[in-house]
Amino acid sequence: MEITNNSVIQKSYKKLSIQVSLNGLSFCCRDTLSGQLISFEKIDFSNFPKSFTIENSLWKSMLDFSDLTKSYDEIVVLHENNLSTFVPKPLFDEEYKGSYLQYNTKVFETDYFAVDEMEKHEMVNVYVPYVNINNYLIDQFGSFEYQHFSSILVSKLLDLSKNDEAQNMFVHVASTHFEIIVIQNQKLLLYNSFEYQTAEDFLYYLLFTAEQLHLNPESMKLFILGECSENDALYQKAYQYVRNTAMLDVSELQKTNSFSTQENRTHFILFNT
Repeated sequence: MEITNNSVIQKSYKKLSIQVSLNGLSFCCRDTLSGQLISFEKIDFSNFPKSFTIENSLWKSMLDFSDLTKSYDEIVVLHENNLSTFVPKPLFDEEYKGSYLQYNTKVFETDYFAVDEMEKHEMVNVYVPYVNINNYLIDQFGSFEYQHFSSILVSKLLDLSKNDEAQNMFVHVASTHFEIIVIQNQKLLLYNSFEYQTAEDFLYYLLFTAEQLHLNPESMKLFILGECSENDALYQKAYQYVRNTAMLDVSELQKTNSFSTQENRTHFILFNT
């Protein structure tokens, strides 16, 4: 058998991760030898002409950022939407995967349903990916892996909760929605996504969820991450009503890059891909 170095020469030792929603995308490039993030960008589609379709926005993004058109050994795309649900592995049936979503979102017979296997935590994440985005990216990249962004979020938070018997609440904040995750010692007790406009909306859903799970705002621990800082109205409102409110510690994640603490909280999901 002839052995050549062609496979070594062709490898770039770079990984591209893209987190995409209907409003924009963010991406980062990682050196797979050192494990370090080497670049990061965020693109807001609202800066493009209103007439742009999602495909137009993706095309313009690739035109503006050369990192999106370079060669990579691995490409991962994260779909960010609220069309997902977690199912315990023993209760999951592949033939009926669309039915698991019908209780928390409107689904159609024409929808395509994807599944993220989370073997370590004995559950699956059933979701509706953006098929049009996948189709566009297939034309650009040839092949790539894709997941739902909540699979990364929940998996990493479960890992952080190891040996913690308390029922902790985590809130991941985005510009128009936020996710509430309640975990106890690597067991997912609740995951839900809410749309909001004001800090009062945010507080209402947070306290309502705590009430439903019989969590006491005087004693529960609340950790906030995503697009939020201690100076934001959302944090201040939560801190006013939940005694043990804190920003999530991202010091371990920060060791893999040179970005700020707040950037690591904001892009916790993307940076953990």
